Amino acid sequence: MANAPIADLSYRGYDGPLESPTQRWWVIAKTNVRRTFKNKWYWVATITSGWYYLLMMIIVYFVELAAESNPRQQGPFALATFMKRVIWVDQFVHGLSWAQIMIFVVTLIAGAGVIANDNRANALLVYLSRPCSKFDYVIGKFIGVFLPILLTVALPSLVYFLYGALSYRAYGFLSNDPWMIVKILLVCPLIAAFYSALIIGVSSLFNQGRMAGAAFAGLYFLTNFFTQMMVIAWQASTRVSRGVFRAEEGNPLAAKLYYASVDGTMIGTTKAIMNTDGSPYFGLPSPVAMIPAPPLVPMLLISGIVTFLSLWLAWSRIRAVEVVK
Repeated sequence: MANAPIADLSYRGYDGPLESPTQRWWVIAKTNVRRTFKNKWYWVATITSGWYYLLMMIIVYFVELAAESNPRQQGPFALATFMKRVIWVDQFVHGLSWAQIMIFVVTLIAGAGVIANDNRANALLVYLSRPCSKFDYVIGKFIGVFLPILLTVALPSLVYFLYGALSYRAYGFLSNDPWMIVKILLVCPLIAAFYSALIIGVSSLFNQGRMAGAAFAGLYFLTNFFTQMMVIAWQASTRVSRGVFRAEEGNPLAAKLYYASVDGTMIGTTKAIMNTDGSPYFGLPSPVAMIPAPPLVPMLLISGIVTFLSLWLAWSRIRAVEVVK
C-alpha cells in the first residue's frame, strides 16, 4: 500500500469533443434559442401571428362554396367579382402588418432579458473571462434572438404561400407577382433583424429583464400611438368623392409620419419591398384608401441605421474584464 499510486480524484482533465473556437458565438446563440423554444407562449404567439392568413383562407373557402351552390350568384361576393378585387401580394403585406403585435410579444419572450439578466447575475464576468470576445458575445446574443423571431415571421407567410400556390393558381396567385416569394424571403429576415437588434440594445441598458421589457413595450406603444394619430390626420385631409377616399389628396407629411414607429417602420419597409400601396383587407369592398407606400431606399436606410445603432449600443455596454494573473 505504501508503494501504491495516489488516486487524486479532485481534478480530472476534459477528454470530450473539442469544437472550433470560431463557433463560440453559436454556443451562446444556441442556449438562448433552446430557452425560447421551451417557452409555450412563444409557440402560442407564433401560431397566432398567422391569424390573418387563416381568416383569408376561410373567407375564400366560403366564397367558393357559395359559388358552387349558386353559380349565377351576383354582387360583391360573387366568385369572379371577389377574385378581381383580391391582390395576392397585398395579402402578405396585411398578414405581416397584423402579425407585428405577435412579433412584438415574441421579441419580449426571446430578448427582453438576453443581456439584462446577464447584467443582473454578473454573467459578463464569466463570459469575458473565458476565451470569448465582445464580438462573440454580441453576435451570439443577436443570433439567439434573431432565429426565434425569424421563425415567427416566416413560418405563417411561407405556409400561406405554399397553400396559395397549390390552391389559388387559377385565381392568379402566382401570376400576380412572379417575384413574390423572393420578396417574402427578403422581408422576413429584415423584420427579424430589426426587432432583434432593437431589443438587444434596450436589454443592454438594464439589469432586469422585466425593466427592459417594459422599456421596449413603452417605446413600441408610444410610437404606435403617434402613428395612429397620423392615420386620423391623413384621413381627415383626404377628399371624399361619392363616398370613396382619394389617397392622392391626403396630407403627404401625415402619410410619411405614419411609418415613424417600431411596427410602422417594418410595415413601410414591407410595402416598399412588395412595391404596393396596399388594398382593402381580405379583398372586401371598402371606400377607405390605403396610405401610400414610402420610398424603398429611405426605408431601407432607416431600418438599417436603427439596427446598426442598436447593436452598437449593446456593444458599447459590454465591458471587458481584466484578468489578473
